[in-house]
Amino acid sequence: MILPIHQIVRRRMADAVIQLYNLPADDPVLAAIPVEMPPRRALGDLAVPLAFELARRLRKAPRVIAQEIAGALGTIEGVSRIEAAPNGYVNFFLDRAAFLSARLTTPPAASAIVEGKTIVEHTAINPNKAAHIGHLRNAALGDSFGRLLVFSGRQVEIQNYIDDTGVQVADVAVGFQELERLSLDDVRRIADTTRFDFHCWDLYARVTEWYEEDKTRLKIRGAALHAIEHGGNPTADMAAFIADRIVRRHLETMRRMNIGYDLLTWEGDILRLHFWAHAFEFLKKTGAVFLQSEGRLKGCWVMKIDDDAEGGGPDDSDTAPDDSEDAEERREKVIVRSDGTVTYVGKDMAYQLWKFGLLGKDFHYRVFENGTGGRQLWSTSSNSSNAVASESAPSFGRASWVCNVIDTRQSYLQKLVKQALAALGYDQQAAHSVHYAYEMVALSHATARELGYDPNEDADRPFVEVSGRKGLGVKADDLLDRLTAKAAGEVAKRNPDQPADEARRVAEAIAVAAVRYFMVKFSRGKVIVFDIDEALSFEGESGPYLQYAVVRANNIFNKLEERAGLNEATVIGALSSTPADVLAASTDEAHDLWGLVLEAARLDEVVDQAIRTLELSVLAKYAFGLAQAFNAFYHRYQILNEERRDAQIWRAAAVAYYRAQMTRALALMGCTVPQRM
Repeated sequence: MILPIHQIVRRRMADAVIQLYNLPADDPVLAAIPVEMPPRRALGDLAVPLAFELARRLRKAPRVIAQEIAGALGTIEGVSRIEAAPNGYVNFFLDRAAFLSARLTTPPAASAIVEGKTIVEHTAINPNKAAHIGHLRNAALGDSFGRLLVFSGRQVEIQNYIDDTGVQVADVAVGFQELERLSLDDVRRIADTTRFDFHCWDLYARVTEWYEEDKTRLKIRGAALHAIEHGGNPTADMAAFIADRIVRRHLETMRRMNIGYDLLTWEGDILRLHFWAHAFEFLKKTGAVFLQSEGRLKGCWVMKIDDDAEGGGPDDSDTAPDDSEDAEERREKVIVRSDGTVTYVGKDMAYQLWKFGLLGKDFHYRVFENGTGGRQLWSTSSNSSNAVASESAPSFGRASWVCNVIDTRQSYLQKLVKQALAALGYDQQAAHSVHYAYEMVALSHATARELGYDPNEDADRPFVEVSGRKGLGVKADDLLDRLTAKAAGEVAKRNPDQPADEARRVAEAIAVAAVRYFMVKFSRGKVIVFDIDEALSFEGESGPYLQYAVVRANNIFNKLEERAGLNEATVIGALSSTPADVLAASTDEAHDLWGLVLEAARLDEVVDQAIRTLELSVLAKYAFGLAQAFNAFYHRYQILNEERRDAQIWRAAAVAYYRAQMTRALALMGCTVPQRM
């Protein structure tokens, strides 16, 4: 890892500047001293342009300042020499052998522990049908972002919000009751004997068409929603059963993707525990909301909209202003309708207050599942009788930061939630409310055809849009099954003697890496056009390409042990007694070897950048570049057939470090490495 060296360099640079030029320790120029990487190893490993920042103030040339600083730094552990470059940079040359040896013998420590908890809420699939390809992008982004936060030393709580009282669940309940005329016992039998999430997928599409045939049927939906909200009736019981069974299917799908959670938060519990009523009193007392007494919104409780919160959410009547409203009404957001029902954003406000520990109320909790590896999945509850004692449950909520992974269509609502926190006087929590927005997932025309969809409707567009509401979508499990089958064919071709069960496990790992890498390699603000062949490619910018770059490194060590009796442990043990000229000399060979090591060490720096920018594609691009660097090194320099013992040892050590770092990078993206491909 490279960030500890950055920190040492910054600290020593600051000390030198304070001593040389009598600057105060809290001078802004010392607050964030930039540390860069020179374009060529011959120029050094780290470069600091601080002299440019000081030149105007000190009325000296940057070159002179750099020389003075370099002379004042003295020796730094882990740095072999320091030079002032003619252009004004201070360049640091690391002790290459010591650097690599230390990173192979000392387990990587997390970055400095960050105080406070970060809640990452992601997935949040409506529990009315199977998960689809768009949900996979949400879950892949959220899960990977949580992994990055843990890697960087943060305490992280992963939550999955379940909207079990919404219109989507109500529609499926209506479908069973009105279209299929089934009782709850009938639905239980279907759930026990079929892929229930797939059955509900088709039923939901049928219900949508049924409403469109006769708009008066929407009254049935309204009655179902009312029944679900009040509870204690057949419709509410059926909706609860549907939501529970579908959520369990979603969890199975996400397990295939190496995705897990700490807490399931159910909207029904928020309603039954009157979280909103509590939050509403807060908002009224502070004047954040007020009762509109005139105009189209008369009788509604509304919140004034800040200028930067306007726009967005045009597909939800509760989310965006209507163009027909007058200018004043367009600046007011309905929080509670005139009939007393709370809008979607009102529930979100209450939930956000709870996440920060500001609501003054809490859930009961119960164990929902005992997961693998000892990780328990907890669930909220509004019923103390089925909950564990409060002292036995983990401490949920009370976060310092909250990151909500929700697509860009919800940007307007998320801004309103932040605005509500600020209106209540919680400015810090508003600033620490992060909307991790992302764009939709579409299909390439070739993939749409392969999955059985007719792309003619979108023939004039570069991609094919899908719609779960119309039943025209790609189920996540269907996609994973298809990718696994294609990967299995490639695995069988390359390893015909591999046992069937092992080949299947390898194919599943490849399929998951194909999807997960594809979902994070693009900027989150870009629409993804998913293509099966591109995602599965062993040669392009793909998850399987990265996996293969690690498998290739594993194969080197397997053959080293067979031919020379060298494994990773013996290689590391031999470093202290092996001359390091092949790594430390000023030759192209040494620079190339060191370049691979130094690039592998940048993983923590890249993770830090990905967190600061909320851009996981930074990590994906880095991993791809590292794999390319290794493959280029592999083709240029021998290891197995290298006759010079010192060259073989140091090259093998560099491969060992690369392998460890690339495996960590893949793990951060939720990908595993098969034994062979």
